[in-house]
Order: sequence, then C-alpha cells, then structure tokens
Amino acid sequence: MKFFIDTADLDEIRELADTGLLDGVTTNPSLIAKSGGNILDVIAEICAIVPGPVSAEVTGTETDMMLAEAEVLAAIAPNVTIKVPLTPAGLKACKVLRDQGTMVNVTLCFSAAQALLAAKVGASFISPFVGRIDDIGGNGIDLIDEIVDIYSQYPAIETEILVASIRSPGHVIEAAKMGAHVATVPPNVLRQLFAHPLTDKGLAAFLGDWEKTGQSILEQAKTRAKAAE
Repeated sequence: MKFFIDTADLDEIRELADTGLLDGVTTNPSLIAKSGGNILDVIAEICAIVPGPVSAEVTGTETDMMLAEAEVLAAIAPNVTIKVPLTPAGLKACKVLRDQGTMVNVTLCFSAAQALLAAKVGASFISPFVGRIDDIGGNGIDLIDEIVDIYSQYPAIETEILVASIRSPGHVIEAAKMGAHVATVPPNVLRQLFAHPLTDKGLAAFLGDWEKTGQSILEQAKTRAKAAE
C-alpha cells in the first residue's frame, strides 16, 4: 500500500518525507486555506519536497473552468495530480485531462456506482471518503470492499483506490487488508501507525540491560581503530 499524507502544512510534509514513508501528498481547498499560503506557491513547494503525486484541487464547478484551472496547476510541476469533484462536470474534465496525459484524482466519492464512473473515464485515482460515511452512521470500509471487488472484475481498469477521510490506524489496516492501493492520512494518523506499547516496553528493557554493561558501540569502535594503527 502507498502512503500519501493529507495536508498542506510544509513543515509536516518535510518532517514526514524524511522518514521515507511518503509516496505522495493530497491537498484540498480547505487545507490550502488552513496553510495560509498562496495555492500556487504551496503546491510548488510540496512538489519540490515529494517526488510522488501531489493532488491540487480545482475550485471551478463547470468543466471549462476546471480545465482552465487545471492547466495552471498542472504547469507547476510534472508530479501535480489534478483533483476534480465527482460530478458530471468533474468527470467530463477528468476525461479531457486524462486524454492529455495529466494525472487526475476524482474526489468526494461516496458510492461504488460513482467509483465505477470514475474508472470509466480513466481516473488515475478515486478517493472514497470513509470517515465521512462513518460520520453519518454508515460503514466507510464496506465501500472500499465494494470498490475493490468491482475493480478486480475488470483487469483493464487502472484507477487506483485512494482511501481518504481516514480517521484512525484501523481504517488504514482494514483498507490494506482489502487491497486498496493508497491511503491518504493526516499526519497524526501516520504517526499513530508507529505506536505500540510493547515496542516502547521492549526498547526500554533492551536499553536498560545495555546500560548495565557500561559499553558504548562507538567508543569500542574508536578503541579498535586506535589499536589497529
């Protein structure tokens, strides 16, 4: 499974990119607004940090406006992925952009039928929002299962399932078990994937035992190097 990070916070992106875990970044108008930066500058900086796909969302609601905005955004860097909403106008824009060779992330997917339509027009990514479905009493992970099942019936489908609106590590694990291609996670959820109390407990025990020996790997290496001179 690929890991994207869902943020426009440049400091967060730099820090997590250094872990080697990031395959891409997703942004949206809300995240850009929260960053306080100019969208063109923010996307350019993110693309310079992360070589993988960086989703930049159009704000137009009609196809012509989406395509005009997409032209500006796609010119920022070759790894920009244009993000369009799952509306008739958005799907039409997706088809045009894909024919031009531009990566497209179709967002705000809430049904398997919508995911099928996005695949039909050649979307690079489909973004089902699992957390928002959970918020209204549904089960977002069930939607991922449906989409994975449908896509698997048609080998010609190249659209990657990008699980979005992730709220917990549990969402990530369940989606991975189903075979979803990508999880886009908030920074705090990515950090939670590291955490386990037994890891902390085991490390503390190892370090405690090592401290009792009074040894230092680096100091011993220096001693050996001097002896070999």
